[in-house]
Amino acid sequence: MTMQTTDCCATGSSCTVEQPTAAQVLHCPACGKKGKPVGIETVKALLAVTLHEIQPDHAYLFCRTPDCAVVYFADDGEQTFTEHELREQVHQKHSDEDDVFVCYCFRHTPGSIRAELLATGQSTVVATVTQGTKLHQCACELRNPQGSCCLGNVGAAVKRVRQELTAIAVG
Repeated sequence: MTMQTTDCCATGSSCTVEQPTAAQVLHCPACGKKGKPVGIETVKALLAVTLHEIQPDHAYLFCRTPDCAVVYFADDGEQTFTEHELREQVHQKHSDEDDVFVCYCFRHTPGSIRAELLATGQSTVVATVTQGTKLHQCACELRNPQGSCCLGNVGAAVKRVRQELTAIAVG
């Protein structure tokens, strides 16, 4: 347990008291991989279960490990939420599935990216998501389970789908 020194006097004097702080768990209690901090707003927005489950005095982390059932866990390691308790499927848990959103704000999926590539030979998804974020039309901190911008995931999905289509055309 780490110790934190805090000023205990309202007068600004130098007296201090050592207070224990809770040990933070930064690794998923199920798979052991390092979690990514997410805002409690993200967890609240995506939970399909009662929000009485939220521990307001805890921070939450996102587990992006594809084969781990846990999506969110509290920083004390005692509470977890699985995908079955969320409103949306999580791209990181299903990155190879065509119907799971890779962009939650503008509703793009690998399947919609594939359809556009097949129809036009190009994908405008990265450009349209980029434009939407510049216009402040996104709400990634609320809609995206990872609690942050999806552009990296979108770019990777476009690249993966393009490579799959190229392999099919060559093969």
